[in-house]
Amino acid sequence: MAATKSLFDTYRLGDIILANRIVMAPLTRNRAGADLVPSPLAVEYYRQRATAGLIITEATQISATAQGYQDTPGLFTQAQIEGWRKITDAVHGAGGHIFVQLWHVGRVSLRSLQPDGAAPLAPSALRANTKTYANNSFAEVDEPRALTLDEIPGIVDDFRQASANAILAGFDGVEIHGANGYLIDQFLRDGANKRTDAYGGSIENRTRFLKEVLQAVIGEIGAARTGLRLSPVTPANDVTDSDPQALFSHVMDVVESLHPVYVHMIEGATGGPRDIVPDFDFEALRARYSGAWMVNNGYDKAMAEEVVAAGKADLVAFGKAFISSPDAVERLRRGVAFNELDRDHLYGGGAKGYTDYPTLENAGA
Repeated sequence: MAATKSLFDTYRLGDIILANRIVMAPLTRNRAGADLVPSPLAVEYYRQRATAGLIITEATQISATAQGYQDTPGLFTQAQIEGWRKITDAVHGAGGHIFVQLWHVGRVSLRSLQPDGAAPLAPSALRANTKTYANNSFAEVDEPRALTLDEIPGIVDDFRQASANAILAGFDGVEIHGANGYLIDQFLRDGANKRTDAYGGSIENRTRFLKEVLQAVIGEIGAARTGLRLSPVTPANDVTDSDPQALFSHVMDVVESLHPVYVHMIEGATGGPRDIVPDFDFEALRARYSGAWMVNNGYDKAMAEEVVAAGKADLVAFGKAFISSPDAVERLRRGVAFNELDRDHLYGGGAKGYTDYPTLENAGA
C-alpha cells in the first residue's frame, strides 16, 4: 500500500525537487524601487521565506504597458533582471526554489501609469468597475482602448521575452498570471471581451490569447519551467462570464495539450468566500489535466493536509500566512499560530510590515 502523502513531503516539480508541498503565493507589496527594480529589502523578504517548497513572486510586469499599480516590479530591462538576480541568488543560497509570476494587467490601470499617459490596453474598450493602487491610495481605473489585431502578437512576444529574462535572472521558472481579471482573464471572459475577430465570440476564440501566450513561453523556456494561474469564478476586477464551467473546461483541455508543469487554481473568490459559486465543479477541471495541481484560497493546515492526503492536490499555496510569518512552514509543521498581519503596511513603505515579522526562533519560542 502506498504511503499517505504529506504536506511536508518533498515533491518533484519538473526538474526540481521541492522541500515540501507548501507554496508561497504571489503577493503584491508595492515596494519596487526606481525604474521598477526590486529593492534590496525585497532580497531579504524573499530570503526569509525560502523554507517554502516553492516561492511564487509578486506579480511582475512583462512590459511598460503591463503596469497597473504603483511600485510593482518589472522584468523587461537589464536593471530589473539584475535586481531579480540578487533575489534568486539569495533564495537559492537559503535552499529554496522560486518562480516569477508574469502579468499584464490590461484594463486594470491608469493613464498615469502608462507610457506617455496613453489609455490602458484591453480586449475591448470597456472600463472595469474596480480600483487600483497609485499615488499611495486607491483610485478608479481608467477607460481602456481595445488592442488592434496587429498589436496582439507583440503582447504575446512580451510574455515570451519576459520568460527568457526570468531564466537570465536565475528563476527556476515562471507562472503566467491568467487569473483575477487581468489581461489574459479579460480575453477569456465574455463579460470583458466583446471582440468579433479571431480573439472574441466563441469560447475557442476567447481562449486563443491564453493559448498563444502558453505556446510562446513554453517554446522559450520549456513546459517544465512554466506554470499557469487561473481563477474561474472570482469576481476580482469586474470579470464575469456567462458559463464559466464550459469556458474553463475548454481552457483545461488547451492547458493539457500544452502541459505546463502546474496549474495554480484559485478556488472561489480571490481572498474571499470559497463557495461564491457553490455548484462550480473544480474537481471536473482537475480531471482534465494530468500535471501538478496547486490549490489556493483560504486553506488552513487541516484543509491542506486533507487535500494532499486524498490526492486532490499536489501543492497548497498560502498567501497572508507568508506575509506575516517568514517561517510559515515551520509554524504549519508545529501547529503554531501565524503572526498577526500588519494590515496598515501591506502596500508600499519600507521594512515595517515587510521584513520585520518575527520567526519562532528569534521570538524565543
